[in-house]
Amino acid sequence: MFGLGKPRSKFGRFLDSKGIEQKEVAERAKVSEMTLTRLCNDKDHQPRISTWVKIQRALKSMGYEVDRDKFFDI
Repeated sequence: MFGLGKPRSKFGRFLDSKGIEQKEVAERAKVSEMTLTRLCNDKDHQPRISTWVKIQRALKSMGYEVDRDKFFDI
């Protein structure tokens, strides 16, 4: 089950809408689950470029093209 009434960032809502589990992205990107939790729940959190590149590659391997500008204010 996704969302559970918790506040979500744009990135978190994207994962929810596609049915993508945070844990799967974290494993594929080789980042901690806590990193994904922060990205999905904290609207003010800005990932490092190196972290975002790992996540972007992981999502691409799952068939999703994503752009950092869509989710985070740079």
